[in-house]
Amino acid sequence: MKIKDITSYLEKLAPLDLQESYDNSGLIVGNPDQEIHKIMISLDCTEAVVDDAIAKGCNLIVSHHPIVFKGLKRFNGNNYVERTVIKAIQHDIALYAIHTNLDNVTGGVNSKIATLLALQNQAILEPKSNLQYKLVVYVPRSHVEQVRAALFEAGAGKVGSKYDECSFNTAGYGTFKALANAQPTIGEIGTQERVEETRIEVIYTKSIERNVLLAMYESHPYEEVAYDTLRLENKSQEVGAGIIGNLENPMTEQDFLAYLKNNLNLNVIRHTALQGKSVSRVAVCGGSGGFLLNAAKRSGADFFVTADYKYHEFFDAENQIVIADIGHYESEQFTQELLFDIITEKFPNFAVLITEVDTNPIKHYC
Repeated sequence: MKIKDITSYLEKLAPLDLQESYDNSGLIVGNPDQEIHKIMISLDCTEAVVDDAIAKGCNLIVSHHPIVFKGLKRFNGNNYVERTVIKAIQHDIALYAIHTNLDNVTGGVNSKIATLLALQNQAILEPKSNLQYKLVVYVPRSHVEQVRAALFEAGAGKVGSKYDECSFNTAGYGTFKALANAQPTIGEIGTQERVEETRIEVIYTKSIERNVLLAMYESHPYEEVAYDTLRLENKSQEVGAGIIGNLENPMTEQDFLAYLKNNLNLNVIRHTALQGKSVSRVAVCGGSGGFLLNAAKRSGADFFVTADYKYHEFFDAENQIVIADIGHYESEQFTQELLFDIITEKFPNFAVLITEVDTNPIKHYC
């Protein structure tokens, strides 16, 4: 199997264009056509993880966090990032990261946390907008089925995760006059033509726009295709940051802290003052989720479970919600299991391992 077989599948589930602007998800080291023999999964990609991959014969490491976040000007082993990349290249090990794009999709990192907490009626905490586009194209009646089928084949027409091949079609007529240098499919040079046409409307995501437009051009009979592309402001219900959900049964704040510690295998929880209320609604965000505090408040959450809170940021709870900082590594540690399940479900006969290296850089003295 080749690297691109794995990465193309992962990118269907978590498209690269859903990553945040600061991120560097995707293939960092390696050639898409490189043959792979065994995959190693890790939360972070470090020298120790590369050593583990070497020892176990893995030549592709799929990590959540990218080893490279910004451009490298030198490769002289001056820091752990350079050393890790150098070692991977020396041993022909490819490095792939699936970071905030996996955070931002339903079924991704935050869904994993919410599921471990058995949250019911899960929904995106802060849905993203401006992710979808609409194609409007005018097609002569004789080619409507051909063009529409090509658009669907290219991936257009998906609405959410439960509906496919969706379109809206309006009958009408178009007019045109071919000039001297034209080669019209219908009509004659210099004569205004009136043609019965159908206006086809389909939605698509930006990541597949090139394929959708190419399919339109190849299936459409006209020399000049009349079409529009429009960016939609609709909020996606399946893409965005964080997850909100309900506990099956309300519990006290102290009981919820114990439940949180046990279910997520935590050593310590930093939290704001308890409010003396029962806990029934919980918001979660793996990693640095402080930017979602207001969304958590608006959603009616009793607890906001996330990581990387600074001292003064805890005051922002303002006795309206309990912030529970469980640690960055701890909030994302189960991402390794998530990736293992995703890959092995699709490629059940391929060797996939989770690294035995503990990459958490933070230790606790108790």
